[in-house]
Amino acid sequence: MNAPQLLVRDVPPRAAWALEQAGVSPLLARLFAARGVSAAEELDDGLGKLLPPEGMKGMAAAAALLADTLQAGERICIVADYDCDGATACAVALRGLALLGAKPDTLHYVVPDRAIHGYGLTPAIVELALPLSPRLLMTVDNGIASIEGVAHAKALGLKVLVTDHHLAAVHEGQVLLPEADALINPNQPGCGFASKNLAGVGVAFYLLLALRSELRARGVFDASSQPRLDGLLDLVALGTVADVVRLDANNRRLVAQGLKRMRAGRMQPGIAALFTAAGRDASRANAFDLGFALGPRINAAGRLSDMTVGISCLMCEDASRALELAKLLDEINRERREIEADMRESAEMQLDRLLAKLDGEIPPALAIYDAEFHEGVVGIVASRLKDRLHRPTFVFALGANGQLKGSGRSILGFHLRDALDLVSKRQPQLLKKFGGHAMAAGCTLEPDGFAAFDAEFQRVAAEWLDEQALTRTLRTDGPLPPEQFTPQTVRELDGQVWGQAFEAPLFCDEVQIVAQRIVGERHLKLRVRQGSLLRDAIWFGHIDALPERGRLAYRLSLDEYQGQQRVQMVVEAFIAS
Repeated sequence: MNAPQLLVRDVPPRAAWALEQAGVSPLLARLFAARGVSAAEELDDGLGKLLPPEGMKGMAAAAALLADTLQAGERICIVADYDCDGATACAVALRGLALLGAKPDTLHYVVPDRAIHGYGLTPAIVELALPLSPRLLMTVDNGIASIEGVAHAKALGLKVLVTDHHLAAVHEGQVLLPEADALINPNQPGCGFASKNLAGVGVAFYLLLALRSELRARGVFDASSQPRLDGLLDLVALGTVADVVRLDANNRRLVAQGLKRMRAGRMQPGIAALFTAAGRDASRANAFDLGFALGPRINAAGRLSDMTVGISCLMCEDASRALELAKLLDEINRERREIEADMRESAEMQLDRLLAKLDGEIPPALAIYDAEFHEGVVGIVASRLKDRLHRPTFVFALGANGQLKGSGRSILGFHLRDALDLVSKRQPQLLKKFGGHAMAAGCTLEPDGFAAFDAEFQRVAAEWLDEQALTRTLRTDGPLPPEQFTPQTVRELDGQVWGQAFEAPLFCDEVQIVAQRIVGERHLKLRVRQGSLLRDAIWFGHIDALPERGRLAYRLSLDEYQGQQRVQMVVEAFIAS
């Protein structure tokens, strides 16, 4: 792994002072100010502070279309996606529509099989939904690029409501939008919604808020009798964190509200079951649990099995049945980890051979292909390789249809979907399909297209990335005062909402390595001297011995053993002095 640069975040003194004056603890004031928070009002996670739904383009038309469909008693089929965001968005839509008056026999859903159908509302998915006799197809977490699928549905006489958060397709400089009956997406052209970072589940939740207002305006219920929708926020929080969207102030409020409900025991039976299956304590739920314990178990269903298992778990009302489904998801996730380990070993062997040919020089971008790879796991392996070498990375597998299915992960400063767009312009026949975000994207190639893609992808990366962008950096929060190295500090930090673009605290101190040993065959256990004090530390996934002195970048955690709680450092990097 490339040795990173350790950069200490700038802390604007006026902002930190203002936060302290508003009653924020000195440590949190410093951390929040370093992440761009300038006033205590930005930390208010009350539901009343959420951005209003009417600020989203197309929302009024979407709410009216849904209200018409509900009041006519017509059938609705949710078209979901096969990741955690899509699964939670599907569950939010189904549960929310039921709360707002839809009869159970009018609500259905379909979810594509990754290997068979591919992504989004395709003509094949329309055909899959037809036996359910829907009047309205409503997409969640997909649809913005489903030009052909929407046209096919419309030709069959169906109405289509698209809810999505991805970027629209662009052809010859023109943005292409599906001709749906209604479309909401904070990232569509002309949308003035202040948060462009809503996950698909967040967009679905906002639509329910607007639908409730529309039904209230129609006299279906009044403000005192209207259904409560805040009970869905545990699902919104899970999908938002799992999709690794930027946690701007609005998203932090959604996640904070969901976590509060989890800690209070007010969550869906499926969410509670996932905590149990993952061995996590819901009463101390934090964003890390959602992103690294619950989210992967839902995602595993879409990667290796059938996402209906994940959606069924989230929709289940019976606690014992929910636990059965959560345990099944846990088993699938264990299988996913085994497949990932084998694929990662194979990919790293390819990578080592490549670096040997290049005399250790790392190319500006990486593309790896193996016909034995599982297409449901290529994105995770791409993420691991990206983290190892700090390069935009694509990993490809041979799909069930004989085409190459690739998933990519990127680094800051390299917009992956835009890079694919440029590749497609330079090689018009190369990419069969592509789409995604700045940091994650996917594409499909013909079986003989890998070498051409590899060359063109590296060409784009060489043009766009300079030495600074190719240097891995870790932004730290500087030293942690010794008096704050306490369990209380860890609990205070764990009680906050951290995540993408609002990263969890990473401290950095000069230390002396007093003792080191390998534990569990894959982790380095350390005893370090920090000033005059001895600390425990662990570096997960690292077994190489460290020199005696250097700068340690670390997070705080509580190590519980035999009823005792001890603070330990979880190492992220070490730079020798």
